[in-house]
Amino acid sequence: MAAIRSLFEIERPPVVLLAVIASTFFVGFGGGVVFPILPNLGKVMGFSAFMVGLILSANRFVRLVANAPAGALIDRVGVRRPFVYGLFIEGVATLGYVVALFVPPPEAWFLLARVLWGLGSAAVFATATTIAADLSDSGDRGTNMGVVRGGITMGFPAGLVLGGVISAQYSNAVAFSVAAAFALFASVVAYRYVPETHVEAGEKESVKPWDIDTSLPALTVGFVNFGLLFAFFGTLFATLVLFLGATDVAIGGMKPQAASGVFMAGTVLSASVFMLVGGRISDTRESRLPVLVVFIGTFVAGFLLLSQADSLLSLVVACVFIGAGQGGTSGPMMALLADLTPDERMGRATGTNNVFGDVGGGVGPLISLPLVEQFGFEVVYATSALVPLLAGIVLLVGVKKETGTMRPGQTTNDAGHPDA
Repeated sequence: MAAIRSLFEIERPPVVLLAVIASTFFVGFGGGVVFPILPNLGKVMGFSAFMVGLILSANRFVRLVANAPAGALIDRVGVRRPFVYGLFIEGVATLGYVVALFVPPPEAWFLLARVLWGLGSAAVFATATTIAADLSDSGDRGTNMGVVRGGITMGFPAGLVLGGVISAQYSNAVAFSVAAAFALFASVVAYRYVPETHVEAGEKESVKPWDIDTSLPALTVGFVNFGLLFAFFGTLFATLVLFLGATDVAIGGMKPQAASGVFMAGTVLSASVFMLVGGRISDTRESRLPVLVVFIGTFVAGFLLLSQADSLLSLVVACVFIGAGQGGTSGPMMALLADLTPDERMGRATGTNNVFGDVGGGVGPLISLPLVEQFGFEVVYATSALVPLLAGIVLLVGVKKETGTMRPGQTTNDAGHPDA
């Protein structure tokens, strides 16, 4: 009991981290609101499965180009301005969903909105993680990474519910408008409460936008991120509304659009809880790697369960496993990256990691949606489990090559972390 109690004895995060969590939570509505709406809306408006997948993936393809410059920019000018401007751009992008409903051609406006969202989120994701690294040492790095990553993620399920339930009760326009209002408010919170944490006044390191981190830790952790997001966003989230429409699995009398929002929200809620749990556990262990292996295995098991889901209970269990695996991996994974990366390159390392994740999340819908039509859900879900499994093997090999052991201790990158 004492061990369990100590696991949850977490100090209150600094005010800066609380502001980052709040900002990313509010802006996350715009990321989640589109998923339960667009697949069905696309059918009504005559979009092809490929076009729906392209729109859902566009933000990630943009981030493939924007992540590396965003990381390099952070190491040069700091985190405050990229964070605030990135949040504002995401708010404007969410307004683009409203425009798409009333101004033809709708697919072009949806695509443009997702492109803008990609530009803004590249800055937000890189800065939020870098701020957490700046304010941490090896004793609380996993916890702080988990808390911030959880904040980034928690807005997404709220957006999923907002998109599924509010659109069903009122309209798609109301759902998109509410999400846009919250997203714009996020930039106000950041402007008021997030100071500079990454560079000193007048310190402007000269780096090129394409100067990314190609070290073995960045590439190894990045590939794990690829495998997880390929399955999580690229397969599960892109196809769940279609799965519910094609099966007898349902929540009460909810339509597939509303029910998919609830299921996806529950999955992300599970992920957010285990981001904190996984990060905290990794801080209390000599090595973070065993924690990562356990949660990657949980994620793989979730997709195998999903491939056999044929009832409400079995689908809930699968989604909880998937969420726990994705979330439990996230905090320790970013903490491991920070353990092995010099402070002055953390922005670039984060950008590299985000590039890999966006390749996975972006390619996933383009592959999964057409393959579901051809081979069915069971085959696609079972096959998707193999990608994170391979990523876990790459993680073990990469860490062994970098550190010489399968159980590396936590490297202390503590110098220079400001107190806030």
